[in-house]
Amino acid sequence: MALAVVASAPRARPLMLLTAAQARAWLKKQTAATRNWLDAAGFAIKPGELALLPSASGRGAVGAVFIFAGDGSSEDFWRLAGLASRLPAAAWKLETALAADVAERIAIAWGIGAYQFARYRKAGRAPAKLVLPANADRQSVLRVVEANGFVRDLVNTPSQDMGPEELATAAVEMAKTLGMESRVLVGDALLADGYRLVHAVGRASVRAPRLIDLGWGDKAHPRVTLVGKGVCFDTGGLDLKGADGMKFMKKDMGGAAHVLGLAQMIVHAKLPVRLRVLVPAVENSVSGNAFRPMDVVTSRKGLTVEIGNTDAEGRLILADALHEASLEKPALIVDMATLTGAARVALGPELPATFCNDDALAADLARHAAASADPLWRMPLWKPYRSLLESKVADLNNISGGPMGGAVTAALFLQDFVAPGIAWVHFDLFAWNATSRPGRPEGAEAQTLRAVFATIRERFALAGS
Repeated sequence: MALAVVASAPRARPLMLLTAAQARAWLKKQTAATRNWLDAAGFAIKPGELALLPSASGRGAVGAVFIFAGDGSSEDFWRLAGLASRLPAAAWKLETALAADVAERIAIAWGIGAYQFARYRKAGRAPAKLVLPANADRQSVLRVVEANGFVRDLVNTPSQDMGPEELATAAVEMAKTLGMESRVLVGDALLADGYRLVHAVGRASVRAPRLIDLGWGDKAHPRVTLVGKGVCFDTGGLDLKGADGMKFMKKDMGGAAHVLGLAQMIVHAKLPVRLRVLVPAVENSVSGNAFRPMDVVTSRKGLTVEIGNTDAEGRLILADALHEASLEKPALIVDMATLTGAARVALGPELPATFCNDDALAADLARHAAASADPLWRMPLWKPYRSLLESKVADLNNISGGPMGGAVTAALFLQDFVAPGIAWVHFDLFAWNATSRPGRPEGAEAQTLRAVFATIRERFALAGS
């Protein structure tokens, strides 16, 4: 995928990116033949409009013009991402002078838009290639594009080939490539270390549950810990999902994929942090030893949890991992999970629900989300709803007593396992495109990576100096 953005190409065709105002001025300067060509093609000066430009002989296209808003919006980003598949499969070079940050954003959009999942069948037509603009940082572009593709590949892979063991293998191989430390706890070893919630959720599967633990960086630097939900398939357990609810559950390890992709970006950029990645990896299955509704399980923190619903399993495995993350008192904990349908009902598929216990951190995330066209939306950690998680037999229940506010109560459940005083942000992601759109083929989607990376980079930029 990264090959869609190349350092050079000897016969690259010219591509002009113009705002509507620039396009009107440009059009006035064109020959009558070119204007007639564009009229015949139905060209209109509006964002998203693409037109191929004819050769002098009128036989074939030698260039193209694309109208973009130039406002840095998410909508504009994805319009640009669509160019990799809309333009003929040749090399293209921008002929328009652009500021460095705009040029870099365009190259990132192009690389992301070129993504194709080709593990089980041949890819479609080759994407158009973009010659990297001279003022764009190649490493920055490749870092984002490669991480995005890594996340999408993990989530798109069917559960038959992406169970807890395969996810752990992918994580350990990534760690080895990046020079990270790695440790994996498997099966009953989880009980010995106190990860009873992770074990309870995963024990019914013939594929043993795991805790993936990766580390990197100078121990003197501020600690940043990433926690990702790695439910490699979710049947719902004994509270079995229906067919429609179960269909896309290969993507329920999307949070794990996201934190691995984010870790890859952090290490490639050599950010001055001591990074830790915790991924509880399980398959929530049905068998004679499956955990049951109204069971009570003691978490690693020592809090007892009544199981109100076995289909609310993601928060259980995250709880054990968040407590482990808190023990080191990191400067920041980020968790990512495809956690609740309630978040999708509230915000739809494109806006990840964001819960944060630190107003300054939440403001930084929102600012970087807007700047990088990587949207997210803050939701409240509404304390009065914590009472909905009360249990008559345990310290808390894993679900609330009613159908409303599900994303909020899930976040409040997780907050109980984050030590006070630690900056923490929880992302409830969808990680999926239900339909194909420019730059976003149906299937896996990476969300919030650019915004979170930019926030971490800014927040800890001077830590190693």
